[in-house]
Amino acid sequence: MRSRHRINEPDMAHFITATVVEWLPIFMTAACCDILIRSLEHCRVHKQLRVHAWVILDNHFHAIVAGPSLAETIRDWKRFTAGALLKQLREERREWLLNQLAYYCAAHKTASEHQVWQEGVHPQAIVSDEIMLQKLEYVHNNPVKRGMVASPEHWRYSSAHEWLTGTVPVLKCDAWR
Repeated sequence: MRSRHRINEPDMAHFITATVVEWLPIFMTAACCDILIRSLEHCRVHKQLRVHAWVILDNHFHAIVAGPSLAETIRDWKRFTAGALLKQLREERREWLLNQLAYYCAAHKTASEHQVWQEGVHPQAIVSDEIMLQKLEYVHNNPVKRGMVASPEHWRYSSAHEWLTGTVPVLKCDAWR
């Protein structure tokens, strides 16, 4: 793995992106989105993860996160959410999506018949307040740029509610600095 795709500054917050394989639209139901939210909250409580900003879209997730053993926390989070999402997709009877996740499963992924997440999260260290503001704007405006809402705070699965209006979203953010 190239060094630009590793967490080399473990004490810093990082901007990450977790993308579903082939950009498949898994997060079309509240139940699937809530799996990510509950898992992030679990990591906050049990792994000291700090979540500074986040957004869930239909096929990917962005966040600004920090914490000890961040790479391992993200790895465990992706592993757990993949299993929980597959279970939820079975309950929702989204067979077409399960078939796609099986079809696009990488050959070296021998422990599972399905692959939910693309490998890696392309972490980018937040080394200044300027970069933090740039990434915050990117995270919160992603649903707007994709034409899903007119204003960032209108997207339910985003920390834009808290950052822009002061109201608590479905997952509260940790203070920056």
